[in-house]
Amino acid sequence: MRFGLMGLALAAFCAVGARAHAAGGLRVVGIEAQYANVAAQIGGAYVRVSAIETDPNTDPHEFEVSPQVAGALAGADIVVENGLGYEGWADQMLAGSSAQVISAQAAMGLPATTANPHLWFDPACMPAVAKALAAAYAAKDPAHAAYYQARLVAFDASLKPWLALIGQIRTEFGGMKVAVTEPVADDLLQAAGLDIATPWSLQAAIMNGTDPAPQDVDTEDALIAGGKVELLAYNQQVTDPLTEHFQALAKNSDVRLLAVYEIMPSATKSYQDWMMGETNALAQALAASGQ
Repeated sequence: MRFGLMGLALAAFCAVGARAHAAGGLRVVGIEAQYANVAAQIGGAYVRVSAIETDPNTDPHEFEVSPQVAGALAGADIVVENGLGYEGWADQMLAGSSAQVISAQAAMGLPATTANPHLWFDPACMPAVAKALAAAYAAKDPAHAAYYQARLVAFDASLKPWLALIGQIRTEFGGMKVAVTEPVADDLLQAAGLDIATPWSLQAAIMNGTDPAPQDVDTEDALIAGGKVELLAYNQQVTDPLTEHFQALAKNSDVRLLAVYEIMPSATKSYQDWMMGETNALAQALAASGQ
């Protein structure tokens, strides 16, 4: 994300929050859909989870904070976020709230200087978040501590096929050079043993919505047009003339394209399904690149 904010279906969000108050149980808000999904998996029947950022087709810059959003966050028992400044607006709202905030950054023990904020593509992210959630649920609802722990164990087990697929890609394609437009899926690509050839300065500029240096653009063009990379991964959630240029160049240069989302699509059943889909697409693109 370019350190902006995701679109919000506010009416639906507030309705979910109202039902949570009525139904009882811990009230949990996930700032991003993927964190809300994992929060619900760990909490099961004893939590009421809602999400704010849910639309993978909305430009992050279009979000406007409202009093209703502030009220929804203030009414939460637990808020799950990414950290690393990804949701600075929420941090300001939560400063005076009694809600417990669980961040992926803190759960993973990452410093504030961590350059890439898209933590959920890191295979180490959600196990750490899920563990922190189970502990927080148990502390607030000790009567169901064993239930939360069992769901944590099941969640960790459910990630094994995804981790195995990453290992398979690393074995078969490790060391291959790839290009990216911005670092949305960098952690996944690196976990799979791939060499990201795109200069970080170009990735950061596109992520932050600033003009990249001309020499970085030239470097990316040369990587793609010269066939020095096997694929180009791009954020299909937010595009602009420059990223569209890179995509067109890849198509004309027979470089495979890998489109990734930075927010879990609403039609996706679970975080695990989302990651398996993205990683299967990666494996297929790499396999096709050698044909």
